[in-house]
Amino acid sequence: MALLSAMILWAGSFVALKIAFRSYDPIVVIFGRMAIAVVCFSFFARKLRPVHYEKGQLRLILFMALCEPCLYFLFEAKALEYTAASQASIIAAMLPLLVAVAAHFFLKERLGRRNITGFVIAILGSCWLSLTAEISESAPHPVLGNFLEFMAMVCATGYIVTLKRLTATLSPFFLTAVQTLAGCLFYLPLLFLPSTTLPSQVAPTALLAMVYLGAFVTFGAYALYNFGVSRVPASQASAFVNLIPAFTILFSWLILDEKLTFQQYLAMLLIFLGVFLSQDQSAAGT
Repeated sequence: MALLSAMILWAGSFVALKIAFRSYDPIVVIFGRMAIAVVCFSFFARKLRPVHYEKGQLRLILFMALCEPCLYFLFEAKALEYTAASQASIIAAMLPLLVAVAAHFFLKERLGRRNITGFVIAILGSCWLSLTAEISESAPHPVLGNFLEFMAMVCATGYIVTLKRLTATLSPFFLTAVQTLAGCLFYLPLLFLPSTTLPSQVAPTALLAMVYLGAFVTFGAYALYNFGVSRVPASQASAFVNLIPAFTILFSWLILDEKLTFQQYLAMLLIFLGVFLSQDQSAAGT
């Protein structure tokens, strides 16, 4: 239930980001969501304890935070400037495959022939999705945007694999708070870069989107997901990401009036087929 709830909240984040980016600079939006999440965590300061910290874990914690939210949100913010929310969410469905490959190399989980076949099919589907994308107001450069979203998923893979190792001894809630604080500190100096446009007026809809991103996604969804990862295998938890495109396409249609072409629907099915084939539990270690 925690993982399912996190996926619904995450699906809404693609739409919320598109709405917020219409009025505010992406760096402002990302810092804003981080700052809001930090405020949320401050109400639970007494519960933010690492439980059992072990020597050497600081490097893993810093690497986890660098992967996500620091680099992850940079890639995703730029991706959603260039591609549609629905397309970005479909690229996100490749995350379980990337996690399976990373788990093979870093967690010594077995990777079977069917897993590899699924990975290749999903990559082909992703390329097809991007190449058949039509340029529109919400997707001015879909190929570039979809590639940047893929890079965001690479960062998310590093985050999930590292998180799984850390939750063996550290509290998921504590790790979520560390991620949020690290992200806030990372994006604060970026606000003062010449390339960042600071807000000159109040945009109520964009502010509501930022509150949703900070309180319900960065604070809520990440806490729920980190809790879920602490209770189930990393590959099983990442498989829930497959639900994000379905929810996002629905939200994008209802709120942003985004639509996919017939070929893009076929490409989406190809990606889902690859993800399904990759979930060969008989080939994966536990």
